[in-house]
Amino acid sequence: MTEPHLLDIFSERNGTEPTTPAAGQGKLLTATLHSETWELLAVNGALAQLVGLPTDPTELAARSLNFFDLCPPESSRDRQSLQRRLRLPLILRDIAAIAPQDWRLWDEPQIFTLHSPHHAKPRYIQGWFRWEHLRAHRIDPTYDELADLDLHQPASLSQTNLETRIAWNNYQIEGDVIWEGIDITPQETLRRLNHVLVDVGSAVFDPEHLHCVGHKLHALFHATTTLILSMKQNRVQPFLFCKGQAEPLETLTLKDLEQAHALRAIQAHRVWNVPDLEADCPTPLEQILLERGCRSLLLIPVSQSLSTGGPEQVLGVVILGCPTPHQYDQLDAAYAEQLIPAFRTALRQANQNKLMRVHPAVEWRFAQEAERRSLGLPPEQIIFRGLYPMYGMSDIRGSSDERNRAIQADLLAQFNLAIAIIDRVLENQAIAFLQQVRADLQVQIDRLAEGIKVEDEVTALDYLHDHVEAYFDYFEQCSPAVKQAIATYEQACNNDHHCIYHARARYDSTVQQITAHLRDTWEQWQTQMQTILPHYCDTEVTDGIDHMIYLGKAIHPQFSQFHLHSLRYEQLRALCDCARTCFNLRDEQDNPLQVAHLILVQDITVDIFHDEQTEKLFDVMGTRDTRYEIVKKRIDKAISTQDQARITQPGMLTIVYSTESEWLEYQHYLRYLEREGWITCDRTMGAVEPLQGVTGLKFARVEVIPAAESEIHQA
Repeated sequence: MTEPHLLDIFSERNGTEPTTPAAGQGKLLTATLHSETWELLAVNGALAQLVGLPTDPTELAARSLNFFDLCPPESSRDRQSLQRRLRLPLILRDIAAIAPQDWRLWDEPQIFTLHSPHHAKPRYIQGWFRWEHLRAHRIDPTYDELADLDLHQPASLSQTNLETRIAWNNYQIEGDVIWEGIDITPQETLRRLNHVLVDVGSAVFDPEHLHCVGHKLHALFHATTTLILSMKQNRVQPFLFCKGQAEPLETLTLKDLEQAHALRAIQAHRVWNVPDLEADCPTPLEQILLERGCRSLLLIPVSQSLSTGGPEQVLGVVILGCPTPHQYDQLDAAYAEQLIPAFRTALRQANQNKLMRVHPAVEWRFAQEAERRSLGLPPEQIIFRGLYPMYGMSDIRGSSDERNRAIQADLLAQFNLAIAIIDRVLENQAIAFLQQVRADLQVQIDRLAEGIKVEDEVTALDYLHDHVEAYFDYFEQCSPAVKQAIATYEQACNNDHHCIYHARARYDSTVQQITAHLRDTWEQWQTQMQTILPHYCDTEVTDGIDHMIYLGKAIHPQFSQFHLHSLRYEQLRALCDCARTCFNLRDEQDNPLQVAHLILVQDITVDIFHDEQTEKLFDVMGTRDTRYEIVKKRIDKAISTQDQARITQPGMLTIVYSTESEWLEYQHYLRYLEREGWITCDRTMGAVEPLQGVTGLKFARVEVIPAAESEIHQA
């Protein structure tokens, strides 16, 4: 319904002189615009004051400005499109006699950015163009480009792109447009800040993103400095953005924050205001801010609950600084409170894994929730229901045994160097105590040669430190030969680990090389899979890589069975390619480690949710869904009921399933893979030994063909 003051304006129109919007300094901004040129014909006092224009129509006309001259250049790019969208209901109403209440385009608000001489940053204005009082008529009444359409049928209107059918040059609009706006700069800045924080996630501390976040914070809080303290355990990493520049600061400890305002804010569990830093500057951290011109501080503590009713984990503190004392008030504190959920998401991800971000496929939901909270609405849990899970892994076979052998080799080498030192000392001094020390060392060497225990990597080194290295000061005085033996020992241990780490370094390098190539291969396929349909994918790197995919309508509304089957087949192809990547590494670099590959099939959907009290991005809901999680954790060690051998084998792809319908579906995929030359025609079928709490699983195993042999096999 049209507002009363607009009806008054319309009744005063004489068709020649522009109507001046109601004067006054209220919050409503109004203007009268020429319907063809968007020229400003009149403005009310509030808009005139905001953008620095005269309210007198004659003086305003002398400026010869249109509405978009008040906006940044990019705002005028879609002016023609906007004008056509607003004219369309007029044409349909006045030419086709379609009731205007059937159209909502006039009620759609637009967000404009207006320059103001009173503000350093543009203002965000939510505005509406009022066209309902205008009239449209055809210049050439004989030309009717809509004659073949039944515009009174909703189906005809919805299926036709009317904007492309309208002959716009054949229509004239009579009357002037009324524009109304409200300044929503704080609310819009909050919304955009929440979106940016959720969007960049753990990358909030990258210089580029820190600039973006810092500028928006400064605009909202009239600040010149932002200091973000990221906290994990006893470590405090400061990130400073001051006067448009990111500055590096040294890492702190919690002890460095004793008596600091940041610690006071954490202990108070609320936004903390420091009216005048000159009068209260307790620690070197505040001194840094004072030296950069900060007088007022606003501190936002960010924490998360680890369990219901349990203690909170402090993630960090966001500190805003302003050169004016007594700058911040309750309204600033209220704005700051609305940013805490988004900062919690960003800092939690940064503390957990700097490489992790909210996945693009579900980012929209996190941004949506951040925007809700920025508007003061109560938190709403993020849940995605009815998703199909797709789990796969490429596991380095025998990695634990291989690392144990590397530990064994390093420890034996170090113990032998220790014995060499004792032998050099005994050459000059037949000391009974040293002879017993040597005998103990030999016992240790004999035991390590037979095999190592889990604790040996630590306890064996402690033994050397207590029974050999502790005597180095004395040994060095015995003879040059002893001194040289000690130098050899210390040189071999001169690394970050402070022990011999040669075999383990080779092992670590080999594993890292395999996992890096596996991840690169998988990420290439994942990029391709996202083009089929956006879906959530979480990749974890351990001794190999695991991936967890969720897809369904809750994530993308266009999801269908076609997308499910297409992505299941792509997942199989991707793991076959991962297997080929491992074959290439084995052949090119004589890599001793082998990799087995597995896919877990489940045709029953699950529900996932984001729990803000945990570090994981998503957890499954309900006992029915946790069965899949249990299988995921245990399936790589599963064995066959037939021969008690592991169901996964190096260089092969294993498919684990539960029902006959799942197997029938995957039989088709295996036939396709065979046709493409990914796998051989051989199949190994069997049942999986019951896992704890899970029975009835079956498996099929196929051999992946190396790329070099694929063409021969197909021929």
